[in-house]
Amino acid sequence: MATVLYITANPHDDEKSYSMLVGKEFVHAYRSANPHDEVIHLDLYQMDIPQLDQDVFSGWGKLKEGVAFENLTEPEKMKVGRIGELVDQFVAADKYVFVTPIWNLSYPPVMKSYIDSICIAGKTFKYLPDIGRVGLLSDKKAVHIQASGSFLSPGSDDADLEMGHRHLKVIMEFVGVPSFEGIFVEGMAAKPEQEPAIKEKAIQQAREVALRF
Repeated sequence: MATVLYITANPHDDEKSYSMLVGKEFVHAYRSANPHDEVIHLDLYQMDIPQLDQDVFSGWGKLKEGVAFENLTEPEKMKVGRIGELVDQFVAADKYVFVTPIWNLSYPPVMKSYIDSICIAGKTFKYLPDIGRVGLLSDKKAVHIQASGSFLSPGSDDADLEMGHRHLKVIMEFVGVPSFEGIFVEGMAAKPEQEPAIKEKAIQQAREVALRF
């Protein structure tokens, strides 16, 4: 049995969001094909995700110096402990499904906070002498479902402006995830008359990817 983290960074539900709608169809198809797998929904907007702030860096610094966790300040313990929970959950899972809209050419800031909480040395990557950084999640796979009003996917005229999928791809490479695929539902604002066809095409792609994910 595999564990899938369904990670959504969208304040809207599937009735108002194209990415959430396509994500919903992906999960439905995946569950139908893999009834024994566990799919855990992480709604980032409803979760406690600490930002990397003074408490976090201070707490990490003390731990590195040998200070016991219980001797950290309460804010340090709360934030450092929570980040530890998030990265441990990420490492324990087998597959990841990220669902985001494009906001100002990237994903919502809550996704960046989550990424910061799972890019932890010794957990998802490490540094080796004479080799450098090595990702530790080489047995995982990931897919990213992204919605945008304009055309920003790889190969489009404005692909070089897009910073959401491209950054997430680099992060997955950074932590060693060898399989990363994108599903794009895009162009609804640029070509509103094609909205039904765009949505249906993305849904069909999501179902196909889910069956082999």
